[in-house]
Amino acid sequence: MGKTAFLFPGQGSQTIGMGKAVYDTDPRAREVFEQADEELGYSLSRLCFAGPEEELCLTANAQPAILTTSVALYRMVETAGLTADFVAGHSLGEYSALVAAGALTFKDAVRTVRKRGLLMEEAVPAGKGAMSAVIGLDRESVDRICREVSGEQGVVEPANYNCPGQLVISGSKEAVEAAGAKAKEAGARRVLPLSVSGPFHSSLMKPAAERMKEVLDRLEIRGARIPVVANVSACPRQEAAGIRKALVEQVAAPVLWEDSIRRLIDEGVDTFVEIGPGNVLTGLVRKIQRGVTALSIQDGESMRKTLDKMG
Repeated sequence: MGKTAFLFPGQGSQTIGMGKAVYDTDPRAREVFEQADEELGYSLSRLCFAGPEEELCLTANAQPAILTTSVALYRMVETAGLTADFVAGHSLGEYSALVAAGALTFKDAVRTVRKRGLLMEEAVPAGKGAMSAVIGLDRESVDRICREVSGEQGVVEPANYNCPGQLVISGSKEAVEAAGAKAKEAGARRVLPLSVSGPFHSSLMKPAAERMKEVLDRLEIRGARIPVVANVSACPRQEAAGIRKALVEQVAAPVLWEDSIRRLIDEGVDTFVEIGPGNVLTGLVRKIQRGVTALSIQDGESMRKTLDKMG
């Protein structure tokens, strides 16, 4: 019997209306949205369901909104009796994974990711940092270009190793633009600037990581019931101290997503179920490894289809 991993999406997956269907139909999911509103002191649920989009997309709102929607959907999945052998989340999604694994309470997680979003927004002045997706170039070439440009023009670093031929670079605006131009010269099919408020997962986020450490040091983190694959190491973790350290490091370190999926496959996982808004991670899994089962759950209907396929 192959194993199953639950995957949880990160920032960029937010869409207006996310979670509304499950809020309307599932009492445990509704409770998650109500808890989020109460903990944050504003109506995050209204923002998820009705927008406005520019407000939902602000980092400090998008992060708790995606977490809340993902955990609400996870509660529905849990009620249906679906279980996993491993969990993993992309960047912010690691917090959703830790809630699913019982290492964090949802209330603590939603407050913490709101704070994380604010700290990430504040770390670098608006307009000074940037991120771009580089499509169609191998990781060695992207790593080399980042090193060359960093030596000449300021910080630019790989931020997300998403799948073969899809990486994200992050750093100062000028350096990211220069690295993007070099990537095109080296044969990248496309370089797409991302609409984000800062150079996430780069060393420019170190001030945010340091302040995040203070937040996380005060947070109760328990041992995880099932292994959580950490973004920074692509290694399964269950002990509280290792989880805490990985959460501090991931603010300013690259997301090793391709490596994480390959590690899960090495551990015997052949079924991946993305739980949360969108299906970005489902697409990445298919690009990393053909032949594995990759499914996504965004509402009751997609959950029923997933249950049918998993038989």
